[in-house]
Amino acid sequence: MGHFITSKDIPADGEHIAKGKLALPIMVCGVVALVGIIVSACLLFINNDAINQSSDTVAGRYAYSWLFAFAFFVSLSLGGAFWLLLHHVSNSGWGVSVRRLMEHLACVFPWMGIIAIPFLFPQVQQHLFEWMNIHRGLEGVGMYSSAKEALHHSPDPHHVNHLLYLKHFYMNLPFWLGRMIFYFVGLGGALYYLRKLSVDQDSDPNPGLARLKTARRRSSWMLVIFALTATFLAFDLIKALDYKWFSTMYGVAFFAGCVLNGMALLILTTIVLRRAGYMQNIMSPEHHHIMGKLTFAFVVFWAYVSFSQFFLIWYANITEETSYFILRNTENWNIASLALVFGHFALPFLFLIRSDVKKKPGLMIPITIYLFILHALDHYIMVAPERGPSLTINNPEGASLFSSGSVIWLDLLAFVTVGAFFFFIYLRSLTKTSLYPNRDPRILESANLFN
Repeated sequence: MGHFITSKDIPADGEHIAKGKLALPIMVCGVVALVGIIVSACLLFINNDAINQSSDTVAGRYAYSWLFAFAFFVSLSLGGAFWLLLHHVSNSGWGVSVRRLMEHLACVFPWMGIIAIPFLFPQVQQHLFEWMNIHRGLEGVGMYSSAKEALHHSPDPHHVNHLLYLKHFYMNLPFWLGRMIFYFVGLGGALYYLRKLSVDQDSDPNPGLARLKTARRRSSWMLVIFALTATFLAFDLIKALDYKWFSTMYGVAFFAGCVLNGMALLILTTIVLRRAGYMQNIMSPEHHHIMGKLTFAFVVFWAYVSFSQFFLIWYANITEETSYFILRNTENWNIASLALVFGHFALPFLFLIRSDVKKKPGLMIPITIYLFILHALDHYIMVAPERGPSLTINNPEGASLFSSGSVIWLDLLAFVTVGAFFFFIYLRSLTKTSLYPNRDPRILESANLFN
């Protein structure tokens, strides 16, 4: 883009991806997702009753694989949601060119509720959430009419049940189910509302500023919904794997990974689209420079909050807190933890600190892919080590990072299945509207960005 962009350089109807160009990838993703979901349902539910709560079965192992895959891909859509809401609240001008891509990515989130459905069934919950097993085991026992009352009078010598009693206001099954519905319906509905405002603008010959002002006002309180969803979804599905563990930084650490890799996916999407001939007059290296700077900022922020979480727990040295890191520094998990420390921060920091790197698509492609790999490792370390103490009490080798090939192929199956579903929704969404809000009053400001 070597000249000043005017309205004559921007098509009146925007730019649309021909459905035929993405027909094959969409079909492949759809078929892989469908077959994978059928196989996954068989693994999770066939010959899996709600009795053998700690047995090291295929269903038990695969429940953790499914949770890992879900956590990774839902974090990407949450990252897109954050950037979309921040764009509106900050009244950003530079981001108009990529706002539609933010909308497409964000609107994958409510569809991820389909992937979360298995977590609603006791056959899957029994392997993941010990606190639910305790609740169900105590309901209607003896003279006590409720699990809460039974927890209060529990003779447990280690006070574990008493700890769960103190958390009963939050950790009870009806409230947990209500929160799960709120996450996907509440935030999902808000995101689709913003997308509708944006898409309606494309066909309005006199768009004006009304929709933009509405989006900005609504996004201010939608950010609150986002913050609650991102934080407590991580609490309810990942942190709750060990209900005894305490951390005040966990939600922020999860948020940092979401935002960082959401931006990485947006960068990768824009590069691929521009190489395919789209958005030539709308985006420039200046946009990639800004997006690269935001990626760099959250590489540092992720390192900051992750170290802060570790430092606070290490310094306090409280049993209920240190158990998380003790587990992840035994049975070969220390190798993965050290790889995360140096790989997730040091290498991206050294590359992204250079301004010229951020403007070169040929360098940013491998950097974004590398960030995805380390982000997957980050989520794997969050989820997979809990598989050991929960399922392999009588099989010490099962707690190791290199436990068995069966676990690896289960993890890969879940990751490919959920990934195919994610990209099926994302790619289909890309073909339904213009790639950018072509009638936004600030589109020329964004197209002629200089920083």
